Amino acid sequence: MEIESIVYGFIRDWPADNPESCRRRRETNRSVLQSLPAGDDWPFLGRDMFACCAQPGPGLYQTQVIHFGASYQAIEYEWKLWVQEFEALLGRLYWGSAVVHLETELKGVHTFRWESENGFHSPNEGELLLRCSWAHEGSLGG
Repeated sequence: MEIESIVYGFIRDWPADNPESCRRRRETNRSVLQSLPAGDDWPFLGRDMFACCAQPGPGLYQTQVIHFGASYQAIEYEWKLWVQEFEALLGRLYWGSAVVHLETELKGVHTFRWESENGFHSPNEGELLLRCSWAHEGSLGG
């Protein structure tokens, strides 16, 4: 059986007092996600792995949360490329923080966190900051 890796997490926008501004940010984020490749055309990130609530109400109180998840064949060996593609996506979105969990069969669980410098990131502005923590769950031996 092949080695499977699971990647999941969320991208969180920031709350604002201006409902129109929030609506425009949500629309931009949804548009960017819809522009991602679909079907067999995506090696790392694809539109089918992302979801978010479209309208204020249940699931979207003040802050838009874009959640995602996918399974890969041993993605840890191409993790640098996955992160580059994810950071390019973050560069096109409105967000305040992002968390990615990487679960691997052989190397444990890794958690990666991105935080915007000023508490918010607008498309094509500012540097992306990464904080990484690692935890190994389970054992490698029998």
